[in-house]
Amino acid sequence: MQENFSLKPYNTFGIDAKAKYFAEINSPDQLIEILRLSETQTLPILFLGGGSNILFTKDFDGLVIKLSLKGITIQPLNEDKVLVTAKAGENWHEFVMFCLEKNLGGLENLSLIPGNVGTSPMQNIGAYGTEIKDVFYNCKVLNLETLEIEAFDLEKCRFGYRDSIFKQDGKGKYVILEVTFQLTTKNHQIKTEYGAIKSELENLGIENPTIQDVSKAVINIRQSKLPDPKQTGNAGSFFKNPTIPLAQFEELKLKFPNIPGYPNGDFVKVPAGWLIEQCGWKGKQIGNVASHTLQALVIVNATGNATGQEIFDFSTEIINSVQEKFGIELEREVNVI
Repeated sequence: MQENFSLKPYNTFGIDAKAKYFAEINSPDQLIEILRLSETQTLPILFLGGGSNILFTKDFDGLVIKLSLKGITIQPLNEDKVLVTAKAGENWHEFVMFCLEKNLGGLENLSLIPGNVGTSPMQNIGAYGTEIKDVFYNCKVLNLETLEIEAFDLEKCRFGYRDSIFKQDGKGKYVILEVTFQLTTKNHQIKTEYGAIKSELENLGIENPTIQDVSKAVINIRQSKLPDPKQTGNAGSFFKNPTIPLAQFEELKLKFPNIPGYPNGDFVKVPAGWLIEQCGWKGKQIGNVASHTLQALVIVNATGNATGQEIFDFSTEIINSVQEKFGIELEREVNVI
């Protein structure tokens, strides 16, 4: 364990928060060992993956454990499907590329999402018409109370929109050690209907796309509108897209005829980026913090010197202005510490 450890390289916002204690682990046995040690010290514990969905607003007065478990295995399931298991510390995008190199389908629409494999089920990451739950088989977790390893299947994870049991009543009770996905080896289901994938494929001159082509299109789209965390500190989408009752959406449409919405039964999902942009936040900067010039949904550490509290306060102002104009309360997607 290291003391008074800077977490700046371990969070994509580049916030220079410090951990009272820090340890990096490479196996479940190491994790259990250090947890048994920390139990005697009654330390608050924070588990850190890729640091891509976290905002430190202050130093962490406890033990930060960096999960660096590595390894990928493939197990044939039938003629058309395989189970691919990745350890929690594997980089998500590199894992997607690994699967595509082996022509395994199902994850291509989730290309270039920052973070590690272990955190992907926590908020049921999704993009361009695909969510983790669509390809999820199971995950192995460490029960922090019993220090025993358990398996969680699809039903037990209780996935929802950017949600799972790990963000609800299981929060703080489990650590994900590895995740298994069910992917296709042939007869891939190509999803191009969401977002700008079709038009990007047209730009690339592709009429009959492969899963690799879809991935390339997604990467191009994301790179064209999302900042690289290595260049400008950010956590990707800062807010969830709100879901509101259909009746409320219809009322808003009378006042704002151009408001976009995606119906889902008696509810409608409204793009948070559009709401934020309509309130004048796109590209706006206050001090060290800004809303990205190409995507209002992304908050950036514009100068590289922002504190987590500055970013949090900036996000609060956005929430207040959207609430005032549209009567919709935005919810932060990032984990605020």
